[in-house]
Amino acid sequence: MRTKILAAFLPALLGGAGLALTLRSFTKPESGAPIASHSTHDPAATPPRPNNDTGPYRVVELSRGRRAWINAMSLSGPTHWMTALLEVDVTVPRQRIATHKAATGETLSFTGFLVYCLGRAVDENKEVQAYLKGRRQLVTFDDVNVGMMIEHETGGQRALMGHNVLAANRKSYREIHEEIRTAQAAPVPANRGMPDWFRSAMLLPWPLSGVVKAFMAFATRNNPAIRVAASGTVAITAVGMFGRGHSGWGIATTPVSLSLVVGSTATKPAVVEGRIEPREILHLTVLLDHDVVDGAPAARFIKRLVELIESGYGIDEADAV
Repeated sequence: MRTKILAAFLPALLGGAGLALTLRSFTKPESGAPIASHSTHDPAATPPRPNNDTGPYRVVELSRGRRAWINAMSLSGPTHWMTALLEVDVTVPRQRIATHKAATGETLSFTGFLVYCLGRAVDENKEVQAYLKGRRQLVTFDDVNVGMMIEHETGGQRALMGHNVLAANRKSYREIHEEIRTAQAAPVPANRGMPDWFRSAMLLPWPLSGVVKAFMAFATRNNPAIRVAASGTVAITAVGMFGRGHSGWGIATTPVSLSLVVGSTATKPAVVEGRIEPREILHLTVLLDHDVVDGAPAARFIKRLVELIESGYGIDEADAV
């Protein structure tokens, strides 16, 4: 009850005095020029400062979006991770997606396929998306809500925005694919979908920012539904586009108890029915919260996830539409 009361008052508190303080403190830098809202600033546009010891260097303002992101990433999440670095043979699903494109001209979302397989595998192993409630209870969720970042392109500019695929365990691959494509085509909402009160909280100056983050960590630890509503029960992030053709895994810190980090895809020799063949190998990282799940159920989940991915599970349903 106390947590619910505190969580209910936080948006109003920050939406009033906190927001006013944030606007006064951060809408303008010392020079009086407004701070740009994009994610990074161009160092080349900033005059260099001479330094005999290091050579010239430049100082640029962190954008408001970047400051909010830094503070959001520091919020409390799982701290005892189990990390699995996998090589998954995705030759079959890649071939089926290519065949579908040749027949229809439509490019099916490979990330959507991974979301679909993740939803099914978690649905069969619900303990991997459990959360601590205080120190003595676990909370498990029936629906598998997959948090992900979706890239939008508006006016030649690209921007990332968070999106939750709700109840992925009860959706078909076609439904997930169309949801992702619709989200990609939609205009980027204000603050990239981040609630105004949360963005204001993440921009408060120190030490207020530390107080707010400590409070939010306490609230989400005692009511995991707050965190899940914002981030999903599980998450998937893709970094493979930075290393195509090379072998590489990604490791990330997220606020959820189960995350997939999609690394690069590379052609490698593999043994198939006693023969050595070139195969498309996906480098996939699975991060699990060791506070809520042990090694054996984690291994069963990973085994099932790999089976679903390698078999191209669900792609034929999209062909039938």
